[in-house]
Order: sequence, then structure tokens, then C-alpha cells
Amino acid sequence: MFEGIIDVKGKSLFAKYNQTYEYQPTVVFLHDSLGSVQLWRDFPEKLAEATQCNVLLYDRLGYGKSFPMETHERENDYMEQEADVLNDLLSELNINNAILFGHSDGGTIALITASKYPQKIKAVICEAGHIFVEDITVKGVEEALYTYNTTNLPARLQKYHGDKVETMVNAWTEIWLSKKFKSWNIEYLLKNITCLLLFIQGENDEYGTLDQVEKTVSQVSGTAEKFIIPNIGHTPHKEAPEIVLNRSVEFINSLVN
Repeated sequence: MFEGIIDVKGKSLFAKYNQTYEYQPTVVFLHDSLGSVQLWRDFPEKLAEATQCNVLLYDRLGYGKSFPMETHERENDYMEQEADVLNDLLSELNINNAILFGHSDGGTIALITASKYPQKIKAVICEAGHIFVEDITVKGVEEALYTYNTTNLPARLQKYHGDKVETMVNAWTEIWLSKKFKSWNIEYLLKNITCLLLFIQGENDEYGTLDQVEKTVSQVSGTAEKFIIPNIGHTPHKEAPEIVLNRSVEFINSLVN
């Protein structure tokens, strides 16, 4: 079990890596745009135990216990850059059979990583990821920013991210609310995804329509399944943890057993 800061090509990232099960795949958890290792709570441990898989969690630069990001300014390809960082992290830890479990931005990063580095990725569970910008997403970010500015959300986030909160929130909201980001689209990468894919989404996701799911599942080259959960929003693993856990275990066990 490793828990601490790891240097990944000059980036100091906090990671938790549990290698309990020799020869088994490693499930890598990729948090959302305001997330962290801690905010996954006990979901990763439950998934690891049920599937007998190893688990890696890490905070992206500027999040959680990782070092701060140099600037809040981002380019349209910031998630593509994060996929490169993930590839470097997998190389650093000698992980070549990863199952990526990504939520929101993390789900998008998982898809990009599978498209760019297929030799290391055994499968992807994409939860509420995005492949293009929708009006509902922009509206959701606007509402989240309003909540941040009018409630105690900054203090709640500070528990997990310390003094990095303002930079982190600005990094997320400014790029998604910018004019230049409206053209962002990774559909051209989907054909390069050859591994198995499970796309999980809440039917009432306030950050994306089911087009995100349908257009992803229909354009990847590998076998893809969708799992739409009624009456659930943007965070299925928190809103319906048992349902998401059971479906994820079923998907992973079909790969490794």
C-alpha cells in the first residue's frame, strides 16, 4: 500500500495505491472537476473487495492533497493534457492493465486516455462524462458558480482542497463558460477506443443529456454498454451507490473472471 506524494514528470501528485491482488488489474479512479481522492469515500474499497482488483486513486494537480496548479488558466485541450499525465503516472507505477473509473471530467479523461494509450487500458467505466459542450452543461456550471459565490460551499471545499479552492473553481468555471470552449469536442478520438466500455449516467443529469452517452457508445470501436439510471442526477455513485457498485462489479467481473 502506497499513500503519499509521487513525482510525475515534475508534477507532485497525491496518490493512494493498494496492490493487494497480485496479477489482477488495477482500477484507477479519476475524480470530477471539484473532486478529490477523499471525496470518493468508501466506494473504491468496496469495488476492490468485490472484484478482487487493485486500486489507484490520485488527486490531479491543484486538487486535494496534490501540489497547486501554476495558473487557473486552461486551454481547450486541458483534459487531453490530463490524459497524458495519467499515462505518465501509470508508467511510473508500472501499471499496464488499468480499468479506468472516471466521473464527469474524470470520465472524459478516461475516454481520452483509452483512445491515446490503448495498450495500457483494459476497460473504461465512464460516469457522466462529456464529449462535447451542451447548453445544459454551461447552465449547470453557471449555477454551480452561483452556489459557490452565495453559500458556504467554499468552506466545505476547503476541507478537501485547502487553500487551492479558489484557483480550482476558477480553472473549472472560466474555461467551461468561455466562448472558445463551445467548440471543444472529442468525438474524433472515440474511434480509437478499442477496449470495453460501460457508460453510466443519471437520467436527470443536470450537466449533460443522454446524447453524451448515445454518441459515445455508437462511435467507439470496442464493445460498449450503457447504463442509464432513472431519477438520478450527475453523481450516480453517490446518489445510488449500491446500484452503481453492483453494475460496476458485474462489468469488471465479466472481464477478469
